[in-house]
Amino acid sequence: MADLALTQRPALAGILVPGRHGRPDGPPGLVVRERSHLALVSIMARKGQGESLAALVKSAYGIELPTSPRLAGGPMPDGRSISFIWSGSDLWLAYAEGAAGLERELAMALGKRAMIVDQSDGRCVLNLSGPRVRSTLAKGLGIDLHARVLKPGDVALTMAAHIAVQLWQLDDKPTFEIAMFRSLAGSFWSWLSASAAEFGYDAVEDRR
Repeated sequence: MADLALTQRPALAGILVPGRHGRPDGPPGLVVRERSHLALVSIMARKGQGESLAALVKSAYGIELPTSPRLAGGPMPDGRSISFIWSGSDLWLAYAEGAAGLERELAMALGKRAMIVDQSDGRCVLNLSGPRVRSTLAKGLGIDLHARVLKPGDVALTMAAHIAVQLWQLDDKPTFEIAMFRSLAGSFWSWLSASAAEFGYDAVEDRR
């Protein structure tokens, strides 16, 4: 029997086609890129271990675990960038660039105080920017996206066109990132691409 080799593929491979789409004239209202090279790990504090877990994260990474809908983190001394995204009571999503083996690392560092599960292949994360990014998202998200309300570092757990998503704001340009379960990525893309078409959007390949 021939050996079967598994090849890693982005969630939107063959669906997100690089290039200009929708309205052809003028600058794009939205720029979208799939973050296909991220490490994602869910962290759930064991019963009664929330404070001890926070202390371990602070000791290991110098990061205060957020206790409200926020994200915390950034560049590490070793050159990596790691953030912890609030995902509910005693639950976080660790998010990293250039961090092969993140699940094992976190399990060794935090496993006595938390349950650690790799999510890298189970989620799709899109990076969204452009002058009409808020207008595009407002068509399907039932939260207030105004700059006075949603600020850099804020996190929201909500629905987009009946799909559960996690949204966080990276900066005040604004740039957002939005995550959903991989199995629903195609349906989310159908909604997003239709919503952005009137403004024109650029789909950009993730080369990191």
